[in-house]
Amino acid sequence: MIAVSSQELVNEICDETRFGKVLGISLRQVRDFIGDGLFTAETEEPNWQKAHRILMPAFGPKALTQMFAGMDDILEQLLLKWERLGPTARIDFSDNATRLTLDTIALCSFSYRFNSLYRDEMHPFIGAMVRALMESRDRSTRLPVQNKLMIRKRHQLEEDNALMLEVAEQLIGDRRRNPSPEGSEDILDTMLNAADPVTGERLPESNVRNQMVTFLVAGHETTSGLLTFTMYELLRHPEVMRRARDLVDEVLGSEAARFEHLPRLGYLDQILKESLRVWPTAPAFNVAAYEDTVIGGKYEVTKGQPLMVLIPKLHRDKAAWGEDAELFNPDRFSPERVESIPPNAWKPFGNGQRSCIGRGFALQEAMLFLAKALQRFDITAADPNYELNIKHTLTMKPEGLYVHVRRRDVRIDAAASAAVGQSGRGVGEKEQERTAEAPKAAANGVPVRVLYGSNAG
Repeated sequence: MIAVSSQELVNEICDETRFGKVLGISLRQVRDFIGDGLFTAETEEPNWQKAHRILMPAFGPKALTQMFAGMDDILEQLLLKWERLGPTARIDFSDNATRLTLDTIALCSFSYRFNSLYRDEMHPFIGAMVRALMESRDRSTRLPVQNKLMIRKRHQLEEDNALMLEVAEQLIGDRRRNPSPEGSEDILDTMLNAADPVTGERLPESNVRNQMVTFLVAGHETTSGLLTFTMYELLRHPEVMRRARDLVDEVLGSEAARFEHLPRLGYLDQILKESLRVWPTAPAFNVAAYEDTVIGGKYEVTKGQPLMVLIPKLHRDKAAWGEDAELFNPDRFSPERVESIPPNAWKPFGNGQRSCIGRGFALQEAMLFLAKALQRFDITAADPNYELNIKHTLTMKPEGLYVHVRRRDVRIDAAASAAVGQSGRGVGEKEQERTAEAPKAAANGVPVRVLYGSNAG
């Protein structure tokens, strides 16, 4: 195995004209239960290409605006639960974040409620997923003969795989029997009904099922890790938490959070990006050269040889991030400094066309959580002497982080909350009025062509 971790070399192998994603040995094991979902499909597979073209708009800016109400719905349930528990309760932050992110991706993508926040035990899907991910990781480190001899482990993996696929099949069957009302279609409707703009074909139902399991696994496990690592760092850096809370108070005051508030909470975005730098929850991805080549002017690599980008080391490369690369400092991502970050020095979402399709979804969900939690609570560590303990599956997540939450003397405007719930989009009336009143320039006969491209494809 070849591991690559300097910004200089990673920048070179992120060139998609020379290198493309390949599945590492662990992901090949995960493919046994996710199949040809976006995360574990080969780029050359027709189903990946079709699904990518169909689903990119489903996670675009317009779609994220429409998903705001669903994110807010689940988050309100969590915050209300915290209020009822009171300031003396020891809250398992990672457990609560996992329940939050699972329920959010299920509601926003499939209009389904796991209701994890009302259960003592996690939904069976979570247990099956965690066991399957850990076993997939462990299988990648064993000899093939060992995996064949470990019959009990193999049977458990088969049962867990079957349970996850059964959950997806139940949701598909229910949607077939009960179609979404017109105007309230979700990502599941898109996968079942939309045609690929290039081939005109729809996704086969087996692929829809694989995509659903992919979203449920990848769409909540990494985001819950991001929230937990972020809270860990905020508790260690009270000055950062104070600055974030002051901004939230300035922007939100006593108003319920609305979609148009988010762009004004730039420091929260900086905190999340710095958390992903120090603690990238998906810690590696693999690429391979299309032809025999040399990287860094001296390292020979052969066609198809996997190169593993070790993201935690990349994000601590002092040549890219400075001598204080080990320190948590959200100001690295301030508007004044962000342009000076070297290319491909920050890669928590993977690379290029195979980067995480749900990046915008995850960051919006995480920012909304931070804004509303800081607006409503003073959050402190239940154990001031907590030492970071990281749980590894194929992702990284802190374990054993407990917090206390005390309700702040801020009363949220109930009328504003109701308006958000009715609109489903979080766009306030004043914002609509400002848009309607915007003056239009007189035509001058000069044609304009606008070309726009982004890292979202």
